[in-house]
Amino acid sequence: MYQEQISTRIKVRPELQAALKLARQFKEVAPDAPVIFTVHELKRLARNAAQLMTLSAELQADDIQLELLTGPLAGIYDPNGMGAMFFAVLAVAGQIERNYIREKTLEGQVSAAKKGNHGGRPKVIDDDMLTFALALKDKGVPVPEIAGKLTIKTGKNKDKHPSVASLYRAFAEAEQAAEVRS
Repeated sequence: MYQEQISTRIKVRPELQAALKLARQFKEVAPDAPVIFTVHELKRLARNAAQLMTLSAELQADDIQLELLTGPLAGIYDPNGMGAMFFAVLAVAGQIERNYIREKTLEGQVSAAKKGNHGGRPKVIDDDMLTFALALKDKGVPVPEIAGKLTIKTGKNKDKHPSVASLYRAFAEAEQAAEVRS
């Protein structure tokens, strides 16, 4: 049994490749015996239609059957004959599902942005810290020294000093905001 839980953005899937290699080894040892590559659900098999079609071609070339344990298309499929058409339909269905999920995710991000939630990590330099830091900067205090005088109030770096880079970024954002207001 092989299990892989990695981001959909990662193209190399070592567990999938190891499982396919084992299936091919079984087929080499017993070429006349049916070899069935079993997958829990379709979306675990490929990330997009192109990957599914490539995998389908590989399974066809190796004469390996595919079994889906769950979902509306659960069952065992031979990648030859009518099974080849099934793989094409699976590819299209998988791509449509991924596009739908992507659209819903983007809609959710737009909705959250309208409510003021833009995602990402929270800012380590709040408005009070920025006001104090700008006052020190105007007095000519060096930025590294300013960073040492500030303390992060929330998050995993609570009670630590912000980095000099964070401080420069906050200064740049404050400068941009001031230019927009003028």
